[in-house]
Amino acid sequence: MSQIKKIPMRKCTGCQEMKAKKDLIRILKTTEQDFVIDTTGKQNGRGAYLCQANVCFEKAIKSKGLERSFKMSIPQAIYENLQREIKQIEAK
Repeated sequence: MSQIKKIPMRKCTGCQEMKAKKDLIRILKTTEQDFVIDTTGKQNGRGAYLCQANVCFEKAIKSKGLERSFKMSIPQAIYENLQREIKQIEAK
């Protein structure tokens, strides 16, 4: 008898929808308080998830979803860097 593999689900901080973890982008806060996009999904640190669409990133900024997830304010420069990286991912 084969077992059904459980698919890990995460909530997008932009649209607030539950989706499969592999379909989302993980934004990571490292121990040095840096914010990066975790492409492997396995790096150490606090993570928040976003859909791979720029629309969800804009919603997360407007609703301060990322700030709520990380429990701290995020500088505008970091938002700009993340937006640039998300646009590169979206273009692929």
